Amino acid sequence: MMKPFGYPSTRLTILWREILVIALAAAGGGAFALLGMPAAWLSGSMLLSAIVALLRPLPTLRRPWFDATMVLSGTILGSAATPDALAAAARYPASLAILLLGVAAIMFATGAYLRHVARWPWIDALLAAAPGALSTVLAVAQAKGANIGRISVVQLFRLLVLVALLPSVMQLTGASAGMPVPDVLSVGASTMLGVTMAGLVLGLVFERLGMAAPLMFGATFASSFLHGSGMVEGSLPMPIQIAVQILLGSTMGGRIAHIPRNELRGLFPLAIGGFAVSIGVAFLFAWPAAWLAGVSYASGMAAFAPGGLEAMAMLAFAMSLDTLYVGAHHLVRFVIIGLAMPLVLTRIKSAPPR
Repeated sequence: MMKPFGYPSTRLTILWREILVIALAAAGGGAFALLGMPAAWLSGSMLLSAIVALLRPLPTLRRPWFDATMVLSGTILGSAATPDALAAAARYPASLAILLLGVAAIMFATGAYLRHVARWPWIDALLAAAPGALSTVLAVAQAKGANIGRISVVQLFRLLVLVALLPSVMQLTGASAGMPVPDVLSVGASTMLGVTMAGLVLGLVFERLGMAAPLMFGATFASSFLHGSGMVEGSLPMPIQIAVQILLGSTMGGRIAHIPRNELRGLFPLAIGGFAVSIGVAFLFAWPAAWLAGVSYASGMAAFAPGGLEAMAMLAFAMSLDTLYVGAHHLVRFVIIGLAMPLVLTRIKSAPPR
């Protein structure tokens, strides 16, 4: 078992190594930006962090880094809830209904693949097939005695590939062609502090209530209310948006370091197959949903892509897609999976502890 550059002995050493990890992620994002890649700072930082983590485990960023990333991410996503965008949201119900069917289809198709091709137990197959809500999935997996290792591999592989490749696929296929890049108004320092603090306070309230991903949801709801009511106009300054994408990319890419290498190699072919099934079913449902909602197919692809809420919503923001549409669909899917997953699996026999 390789140690992540040894064990630090002082807080200053820990901070220095965290800065190196963030700088590594920033280098990947900067390289992608120089190459003109879409969603460069998010996908580039995630990809380089994942590659380095495969070669040698990276130090894990401490909780304050993650919490700050979640609060700022929610603040950025909520800024898309302008009065005009909220008025357009009246077209979303039909799309959300299709989303519910799509989630069930993704879980059934991918679960059947892992059950009949990989010969996994149904409980492992369905948990690995769940599109997003990784924290909820792993909590249920632990409670049911499922194989957390291989479930994590399939889930993380799908998320990493989506963030790394989906922007380029959209660009190459022309799905995002002709989409105007909006002029983003940056808020002042005092407004930025007020919106962020409001999100943090609401997030702490959600945390006391036991909600999943409380800081991100709290910041998103607070920012959405302030922007939707017209009290605040504009988003966080671009340097802060880039920093948030780098931190998020570093966090996602570094997760792969916690998966045993032999397990990762053995499950890699199955993860590719599971990803192909999931993404094929998701994009099949995305087309009619986007048409009914009156949004671009690129926004539909991002909304139905079976990835994590924070990653896919920030990806949509980075690509200048309809962030409100994408975020609303991932939020609904997150809630549905969190509520339905324990109920769906109650009739499935728990696996023995591993």
